[in-house]
Amino acid sequence: MNTLHYGDNLHVLREHIADESVDLVYLDPPFNSNANYNILFRSPEGAQSESQIEAFEDTWHWNDSAEDAFDEVMKSGNTDAFTLLRAMRDFLGENDMMAYLAMMAVRLIELHRALKPTGSLYLHCDPTASHYLKLLLDGVFGATNYRNEIVWKRTSAHGDASVSYGDVTDTILYYSKGDKPIWNRQFMPLSEAHVEAKYANVDDEGRRFTTRDLRSPSPRPNLTYTYKGYEPHPNGWSISKKLMAEYDAKGLIYYPKKEGGRLRLKIFLDEREGRPLQNLWEDIPPINSRAQERLGYPTQKPLALLERIIAASSNEGDVVLDPFCGCGTAVHAAQKLGRNWIGIDVTHLAIGLIEKRMSEAFPGLEFEVKGRPQSLASAEDLAKRDKHQFELWALSVVDADPWKGGRKGPDGGIDGIIWFKPDGKKTEKAIVEVKGGKTGVKDVGRLAQVMEREGAKIGVLLTAQLPTRTMERDAAAVGVWENEYTGRKHARLQILTLAELFQNKRPDIPWVDTSTRKKAKREETKQDKLL
Repeated sequence: MNTLHYGDNLHVLREHIADESVDLVYLDPPFNSNANYNILFRSPEGAQSESQIEAFEDTWHWNDSAEDAFDEVMKSGNTDAFTLLRAMRDFLGENDMMAYLAMMAVRLIELHRALKPTGSLYLHCDPTASHYLKLLLDGVFGATNYRNEIVWKRTSAHGDASVSYGDVTDTILYYSKGDKPIWNRQFMPLSEAHVEAKYANVDDEGRRFTTRDLRSPSPRPNLTYTYKGYEPHPNGWSISKKLMAEYDAKGLIYYPKKEGGRLRLKIFLDEREGRPLQNLWEDIPPINSRAQERLGYPTQKPLALLERIIAASSNEGDVVLDPFCGCGTAVHAAQKLGRNWIGIDVTHLAIGLIEKRMSEAFPGLEFEVKGRPQSLASAEDLAKRDKHQFELWALSVVDADPWKGGRKGPDGGIDGIIWFKPDGKKTEKAIVEVKGGKTGVKDVGRLAQVMEREGAKIGVLLTAQLPTRTMERDAAAVGVWENEYTGRKHARLQILTLAELFQNKRPDIPWVDTSTRKKAKREETKQDKLL
């Protein structure tokens, strides 16, 4: 069941997700008009080799795709959703926001179809579109299945030059498919100040407790009785005489020390789960530059936030679906809490990042990745259709971090970096160049120059074409690099073909160590502080 899907989530939902097969949906769809989302990758050496790559671009623009989505909502049979969407189009016109809403509407209809009758959906958004999305959700799920608008404080107060209040919160819209959704009440721990103030009493066993009034809120003649000489309030007791005796036998009745006082009920601190969680969440900090779980993904949400949502609205063994899974926080939290999960994303970068994240967090975990090239023919087809996604896929296969920016041109002749520790201490790098089209001797020479420029010990040329003898000769002429720690020799410039990748051949890199990424993140944090 644990599966990552590469592709458009609308297509994946229709082709691969069965009716009423999902217990919980969490989605955090990107919307920020005219903005690009970037992922930062820095080398361990620090800011001098800092660069960034474009992870994905916000493509919610009114075009043929948006028009098609609008038409599909009309044909879906959901008249409420279409009525609302049409009214929004009359009001907003044909702009980026309207395109976003049309594309979201058709996806929300599919997500509603996939949910079990006891299932729930949490839609994470910012105030830019939350009011429109709430109307769409009313149309798709029914207004009576609205449960909460959760407000999460995602950042601290900050200065803002605009004529408005600081924007520090996100909105999470919570809807259920039916009237009896899975629900596990969550609790907040009691503060020390609250415990000191409210649980000041201590019994002979050292247990802290508070007391609660036992009077009825309204006159109850049938509950008016004397108990061990203690008279009730004029309204009567709130419990029967039989229950009063049972509580007394368990030591739960508090007898007043002052004459004329009334009996009260003891509530022990160690039996309290905490205070029930409300819809204002201020206790979960955002991902910042010092957060240990930070992956550098721009829309990454804290693991604790997803754990809370998943714990509240699903049980162990249930299925959690994230159709915009990004860096995979929802699937990470689902796995951690013993749920099955499905993640969908439209970029190979995201899918590759999640693969690494899950493999590192849960060693030995088995899960399936669908939609990615599974054969040489499908890889070659991807190279023809989408050069950028082909590049990201190829880099993920060899465990290389995508890299763009460089010192010359858009990427400086570098598509990716493999970090490694030849002696277990000092971090080195191997430069990776991906070629999905024609490849020749010039590419070998260019990679050799980039290696010298960047001080890289090893260079890897990934190519769809078979190398010529001249290319192999020139690559061999670059020489070998000897690992002084192990005594092993490694070709400095290595050529790998797509065919060899599917035969499980990988670059000859010594001690490829994913822990070096953590060092890179620490260096990044230091640079952030300096900036």
